[in-house]
Amino acid sequence: MRRYIGYLYYVLIHKWYVFVECCRLGIPFRGLIHDWSKLLPSELVPYAHFFNNKDGSKRIIRDKTGYYKATDTGNKDFDRAWFFHQSRNKHHWQYWIVPDVKVDSSGNITEKELVAVEMPRKYVLEMVADWRGAGKAQGTPNTLEWYEVNKNKMVLHEKTRKQIEELIGYKGKN
Repeated sequence: MRRYIGYLYYVLIHKWYVFVECCRLGIPFRGLIHDWSKLLPSELVPYAHFFNNKDGSKRIIRDKTGYYKATDTGNKDFDRAWFFHQSRNKHHWQYWIVPDVKVDSSGNITEKELVAVEMPRKYVLEMVADWRGAGKAQGTPNTLEWYEVNKNKMVLHEKTRKQIEELIGYKGKN
Protein backbone atom coordinates (compact mmCIF):
# COMPACT_ATOMS: atom_id res chain seq x y z
CA MET A 1 0.00 0.00 0.00
CA ARG A 2 2.86 2.39 0.79
CA ARG A 3 4.24 2.13 -2.73
CA TYR A 4 0.89 3.33 -4.11
CA ILE A 5 0.71 6.23 -1.67
CA GLY A 6 4.34 7.11 -2.45
CA TYR A 7 3.71 7.06 -6.17
CA LEU A 8 0.42 8.96 -5.89
CA TYR A 9 2.20 11.61 -3.82
CA TYR A 10 4.82 11.97 -6.57
CA VAL A 11 2.14 12.22 -9.29
CA LEU A 12 0.33 14.97 -7.39
CA ILE A 13 3.57 16.92 -6.84
CA HIS A 14 4.44 16.48 -10.52
CA LYS A 15 0.95 17.56 -11.61
CA TRP A 16 1.20 20.68 -9.41
CA TYR A 17 4.50 21.77 -10.96
CA VAL A 18 3.21 21.06 -14.47
CA PHE A 19 0.04 23.03 -13.73
CA VAL A 20 2.11 26.02 -12.58
CA GLU A 21 4.25 25.82 -15.74
CA CYS A 22 1.16 25.45 -17.96
CA CYS A 23 -0.31 28.58 -16.36
CA ARG A 24 2.93 30.45 -17.11
CA LEU A 25 2.69 29.30 -20.73
CA GLY A 26 -0.97 30.35 -21.03
CA ILE A 27 -2.54 26.87 -21.14
CA PRO A 28 -3.99 26.32 -17.65
CA PHE A 29 -6.58 23.78 -18.83
CA ARG A 30 -3.82 21.54 -20.23
CA GLY A 31 -2.15 21.72 -16.82
CA LEU A 32 -5.37 20.81 -15.07
CA ILE A 33 -5.95 17.67 -17.13
CA HIS A 34 -2.27 16.77 -17.49
CA ASP A 35 -1.46 13.07 -16.87
CA TRP A 36 -4.88 12.04 -15.52
CA SER A 37 -4.30 8.68 -17.19
CA LYS A 38 -1.63 7.96 -14.57
CA LEU A 39 -4.51 7.42 -12.14
CA LEU A 40 -5.97 4.58 -14.23
CA PRO A 41 -5.18 1.10 -12.87
CA SER A 42 -3.45 0.16 -16.15
CA GLU A 43 -0.84 2.85 -15.45
CA LEU A 44 -0.97 3.43 -11.69
CA VAL A 45 -0.31 -0.15 -10.58
CA PRO A 46 2.70 -0.87 -12.83
CA TYR A 47 4.15 2.62 -12.26
CA ALA A 48 3.85 2.30 -8.48
CA HIS A 49 5.59 -1.08 -8.55
CA PHE A 50 8.31 0.11 -10.91
CA PHE A 51 9.18 3.42 -9.24
CA ASN A 52 8.64 2.54 -5.58
CA ASN A 53 9.71 -0.24 -3.23
CA LYS A 54 7.15 -1.92 -0.96
CA ASP A 55 7.91 0.59 1.79
CA GLY A 56 7.12 3.50 -0.56
CA SER A 57 10.75 4.57 -0.96
CA LYS A 58 11.85 5.50 -4.47
CA ARG A 59 14.01 3.26 -6.57
CA ILE A 60 16.96 4.74 -8.43
CA ILE A 61 15.76 4.51 -12.02
CA ARG A 62 17.04 7.68 -13.69
CA ASP A 63 20.53 8.83 -14.52
CA LYS A 64 21.88 12.15 -13.20
CA THR A 65 20.05 14.08 -15.96
CA GLY A 66 16.68 12.54 -15.03
CA TYR A 67 16.62 10.25 -18.08
CA TYR A 68 15.68 6.59 -18.16
CA LYS A 69 14.97 4.49 -21.21
CA ALA A 70 11.35 3.57 -20.62
CA THR A 71 11.26 0.96 -23.37
CA ASP A 72 14.19 -1.02 -22.02
CA THR A 73 13.37 -1.60 -18.36
CA GLY A 74 13.07 -5.38 -18.34
CA ASN A 75 9.65 -4.96 -16.73
CA LYS A 76 6.92 -5.90 -19.22
CA ASP A 77 4.10 -4.51 -17.06
CA PHE A 78 5.78 -1.12 -16.79
CA ASP A 79 6.69 -1.12 -20.50
CA ARG A 80 3.03 -1.75 -21.36
CA ALA A 81 1.88 0.99 -18.97
CA TRP A 82 4.37 3.42 -20.52
CA PHE A 83 3.05 2.52 -23.98
CA PHE A 84 -0.52 3.19 -22.79
CA HIS A 85 0.55 6.50 -21.24
CA GLN A 86 2.19 7.73 -24.46
CA SER A 87 -0.78 6.58 -26.52
CA ARG A 88 -3.25 8.45 -24.28
CA ASN A 89 -1.31 11.69 -23.87
CA LYS A 90 -0.59 13.91 -26.85
CA HIS A 91 2.01 15.94 -24.95
CA HIS A 92 4.53 13.13 -25.43
CA TRP A 93 6.63 13.38 -28.58
CA GLN A 94 6.33 9.60 -28.98
CA TYR A 95 2.59 10.04 -29.66
CA TRP A 96 3.51 11.87 -32.89
CA ILE A 97 5.78 9.19 -34.38
CA VAL A 98 4.77 7.15 -37.41
CA PRO A 99 6.74 4.06 -38.41
CA ASP A 100 7.67 4.07 -42.08
CA VAL A 101 8.92 0.91 -43.75
CA LYS A 102 10.20 0.29 -47.23
CA VAL A 103 9.24 -3.04 -48.80
CA ASP A 104 10.92 -4.72 -51.76
CA SER A 105 9.08 -6.47 -54.59
CA SER A 106 9.05 -9.73 -52.60
CA GLY A 107 7.28 -8.06 -49.69
CA ASN A 108 10.33 -8.05 -47.43
CA ILE A 109 11.06 -5.03 -45.29
CA THR A 110 14.27 -3.43 -46.53
CA GLU A 111 14.34 -0.26 -44.44
CA LYS A 112 12.75 0.94 -41.21
CA GLU A 113 12.41 4.56 -40.24
CA LEU A 114 10.51 6.68 -37.74
CA VAL A 115 8.87 9.81 -39.10
CA ALA A 116 7.79 12.64 -36.84
CA VAL A 117 4.51 14.47 -37.39
CA GLU A 118 4.39 18.14 -36.38
CA MET A 119 2.90 18.58 -32.90
CA PRO A 120 0.15 21.18 -32.39
CA ARG A 121 1.37 24.16 -30.35
CA LYS A 122 -0.72 23.40 -27.24
CA TYR A 123 0.92 19.98 -26.90
CA VAL A 124 4.40 21.40 -27.46
CA LEU A 125 3.70 23.86 -24.65
CA GLU A 126 2.39 21.09 -22.40
CA MET A 127 5.41 18.90 -23.19
CA VAL A 128 7.80 21.67 -22.17
CA ALA A 129 5.72 22.30 -19.03
CA ASP A 130 5.91 18.54 -18.35
CA TRP A 131 9.70 18.57 -18.66
CA ARG A 132 9.97 21.56 -16.35
CA GLY A 133 7.49 20.08 -13.86
CA ALA A 134 9.19 16.69 -13.86
CA GLY A 135 12.55 18.32 -13.28
CA LYS A 136 11.23 20.27 -10.30
CA ALA A 137 9.45 17.23 -8.85
CA GLN A 138 12.65 15.16 -9.15
CA GLY A 139 14.98 17.87 -7.88
CA THR A 140 16.69 18.38 -11.27
CA PRO A 141 15.03 21.57 -12.52
CA ASN A 142 17.44 22.55 -15.32
CA THR A 143 15.33 21.85 -18.41
CA LEU A 144 17.88 23.36 -20.78
CA GLU A 145 20.65 21.11 -19.48
CA TRP A 146 18.31 18.09 -19.63
CA TYR A 147 17.39 18.91 -23.23
CA GLU A 148 21.03 19.30 -24.29
CA VAL A 149 21.79 15.81 -22.96
CA ASN A 150 18.62 14.15 -24.33
CA LYS A 151 17.70 16.02 -27.55
CA ASN A 152 19.25 13.40 -29.84
CA LYS A 153 17.15 10.67 -28.23
CA MET A 154 13.95 12.30 -29.51
CA VAL A 155 12.44 11.98 -32.97
CA LEU A 156 10.88 15.39 -33.54
CA HIS A 157 9.45 17.20 -36.53
CA GLU A 158 11.69 20.11 -37.53
CA LYS A 159 9.03 22.73 -36.68
CA THR A 160 8.29 21.05 -33.34
CA ARG A 161 11.98 21.04 -32.42
CA LYS A 162 12.28 24.72 -33.36
CA GLN A 163 9.31 25.61 -31.11
CA ILE A 164 10.78 23.62 -28.21
CA GLU A 165 14.18 25.23 -28.55
CA GLU A 166 12.67 28.73 -28.67
CA LEU A 167 10.60 27.99 -25.55
CA ILE A 168 13.50 26.70 -23.48
CA GLY A 169 16.07 29.19 -24.80
CA TYR A 170 18.27 26.62 -26.50
CA LYS A 171 20.83 28.29 -28.77
CA GLY A 172 22.61 25.16 -29.96
CA LYS A 173 26.33 24.60 -30.18
CA ASN A 174 28.25 27.26 -32.11
